[in-house]
Amino acid sequence: MVWWIIAGGFLVTAVTGIPIGLGLALTGMAILHFVVGGATDLAVNAVWNVFTDFTLSAVPLFIFMGEIMLVSGVSGRLYTALSPAFMRIPGKLLHTNIAVSALFGAVSGASTSTAAAIGSVAYPELEKRGYKPSVVVGTLAAGGTLGLLIPPSLSLLIYGATQQVSIGQLFLAGLLPGLMLAVMMMLFIGFIGSRGESVVPDEGETVGLGRALRMLLPIWPIGFLIFAVLGTIYLGLATPTEAAGLGVAASIVLGFLWGELTPLRLWRAFVDSVQVFVSIGVVMLGALILAQAISILGLPLQVLSWIESMNLSPIMVLVMVSIFYLVLGCFFDGISLMLMTLPIVFPVMTGVGFDPVWLGVIITILIEIGMLTPPVGMNLYVLTGITGNRVTLLQAAYASLPFWILLLLGVVILTVFPSIALFLPRSLY
Repeated sequence: MVWWIIAGGFLVTAVTGIPIGLGLALTGMAILHFVVGGATDLAVNAVWNVFTDFTLSAVPLFIFMGEIMLVSGVSGRLYTALSPAFMRIPGKLLHTNIAVSALFGAVSGASTSTAAAIGSVAYPELEKRGYKPSVVVGTLAAGGTLGLLIPPSLSLLIYGATQQVSIGQLFLAGLLPGLMLAVMMMLFIGFIGSRGESVVPDEGETVGLGRALRMLLPIWPIGFLIFAVLGTIYLGLATPTEAAGLGVAASIVLGFLWGELTPLRLWRAFVDSVQVFVSIGVVMLGALILAQAISILGLPLQVLSWIESMNLSPIMVLVMVSIFYLVLGCFFDGISLMLMTLPIVFPVMTGVGFDPVWLGVIITILIEIGMLTPPVGMNLYVLTGITGNRVTLLQAAYASLPFWILLLLGVVILTVFPSIALFLPRSLY
């Protein structure tokens, strides 16, 4: 009966379009009321304990920091500074989309914010220069996913806060895989850029290496911001929450002194960040209620016992979970999908022997894939909106398909070589 209630709740949520958080909460309450026998006070206590946790306050702070970077025009300065460095290699300015997204992801933490910030600067410029619009959107959508993996990452932060996993270790674990995926994307761009002028125009303009390096010098303040957030965590000088507060303060100073931040834009960033956190918070609330109901009934142990009875290897379990995320990623946004599935996926995956830090990176990449998968591919919607619908959702999805495959290949590589994700956490902790 319980599984029917859960499946029915997910189906009704997907079909009716009601808020995901409300659907999860009602599903959890139905289980607690009809199956457990009215233990709704336990769900209230679970929600209270998580939402009053000091660690979780880092989430709205990191969102606020990303919004400040978005409205202060910092993304435009980054794009202008990095563009000349790639003019001599196949793919040219398409590489800049990935490189700037990776760098912006190191101060943003959210996929859609990264895609919007870089896309609003890059798309008009590249379209004007004659780059194929759908390919531009594909690279921007793929680059945006790096914002969800390269620390500070909202998904890793929420994963660590809800599953009691070290956020410092998670941030370290996401660094090398994020850079690995960025390099893989740039290698693919170099491949398609070398095939002809249909994708990349033959621009006569090139910049010498010395000048390209000199143009990088003005963006040194970004290094100050990255250190304020990540350096203080890695050196043990601040907790993730304290580092988030430092990041907000540093981004405000940087925005006024180096960017185009004004009091009005700062207020707009604050309002936007509140709206984003509320939408995430409602999903988190519903997921916590459902998680409490699932935990009381011992469903993760039942699933684990079922898997053990089937004699499935850990790799087969990972394959099943990956397919599960790929399918649901078509219908739910990344953070919502992660929150609604972790109550079962986390205990099952750790129960068969997977490292919880490594698992956080894998789940993040899997939900990144969902950001490129219609009909609910959030990065695709953001970027098609930026193009004024001159690039349709299907065109954007088709152009993103190679990067979708690269992200999946990244999961395979990290499965075969888990030390790529675990080397830094194990070395520094």
